[in-house]
Amino acid sequence: MSKPALNLETLSALDSQLSEEERLIRDSVRRFVRERYLPRAGALFEKGEFPSDLIPEIADMGLLGAGLSGYGCAGMSPVQYGLILQELEYGDSGLRSFVSVQGSLAMYSIYAYGSEAQKKKYLPEMAQAKLIGCFGLTEPDSGSDPGSMLTRARKDGNDWLLSGTKMWITNSPIAHIAIVWAKVEDGGQESIEGFVVERDMQGFETPTVHGKMSLRSSITGEIVLDEVRVPDANRLPNVRGLKGPLGCLSQARFGIAWGALGAGKACFDSTLDYAKNRVQFGVPIAAKQLIQAQFADMASEIIQGDLMALHFGRLKERQGGKLLPQQVSLCKRNNVKVALEVARRCRGILGGNGILLEYPAIRHMNNLESVYTYEGTHEVHTLILGQALTGMNAF
Repeated sequence: MSKPALNLETLSALDSQLSEEERLIRDSVRRFVRERYLPRAGALFEKGEFPSDLIPEIADMGLLGAGLSGYGCAGMSPVQYGLILQELEYGDSGLRSFVSVQGSLAMYSIYAYGSEAQKKKYLPEMAQAKLIGCFGLTEPDSGSDPGSMLTRARKDGNDWLLSGTKMWITNSPIAHIAIVWAKVEDGGQESIEGFVVERDMQGFETPTVHGKMSLRSSITGEIVLDEVRVPDANRLPNVRGLKGPLGCLSQARFGIAWGALGAGKACFDSTLDYAKNRVQFGVPIAAKQLIQAQFADMASEIIQGDLMALHFGRLKERQGGKLLPQQVSLCKRNNVKVALEVARRCRGILGGNGILLEYPAIRHMNNLESVYTYEGTHEVHTLILGQALTGMNAF
């Protein structure tokens, strides 16, 4: 005998822990994703296209730099910001990545480390999507070890000359500005500094990366710098060393910890609906014990991930926006792993249909393979936690 079914939100009672404003913000983004993005999500992935026509709407909703205050930004709390990213990634990791890179990496770099003049010049226009930004840290031979970067900046009068190559840069082919991290030499000692490189600066190119089987609905490229002349006014004056880019990555990783669960929930919801209607051996496969066991396991892991994200979001609010980097690693590592495993299980439950873009599981599964390794690979976050727990460095 069938009983009324509970969805994930009812089972977790997460809404009881959210304010009315938090629910309203989440629900508005949820409507946008379901009405404006999901109907063409599969086609965009297949074609390898990002829906650039939606960028003005995303900006009008206050989603760019949403977690920043002032300068035309929405000033959302950490939990509000996490909720909107989860809804965006319910649509696609590429949609969330666009917003995350613009706000948590490019805009946050200027917000946290830039001069007041830089903040006034760039942030309002970035919040309105009049300027698109990207974040240049990773290089072809420098990923998990950013301190080994080869990009250099050398002083030439009142300017800097930047040379080097950055790789796997979200938004770079359409970016108007790039935050580029480069090594500089000061008194025989090397340090790392950030620069705002503008599109019209000679020697700056952003070729598109082709052949991706993951994040196909995200615009990915390189940054190629050939003696690009950047005025000192475009150098970020308030940070030196890896503290700068790693501080930005902590902001982005916090958002990923929320966002990835959105991809997992999209797979779970669609596959549960499929299982209730897919009849084999005379009954829906959802009536089979092995299928129910998988849904029970997936629901448990998703809900635990939600509660972890909410806990650290509330802690971030109470602590003035600060979390330990190790806490962010814990949350990002756990929740991305959960989402990827959910996507893989859902693809299996769907059987042959699971490889069709008609269902979101294969698309999210492929995307999450990238989320699993970017902004700190799963293994690197494992070592961060291992060092935190033992006090011993295994890098």
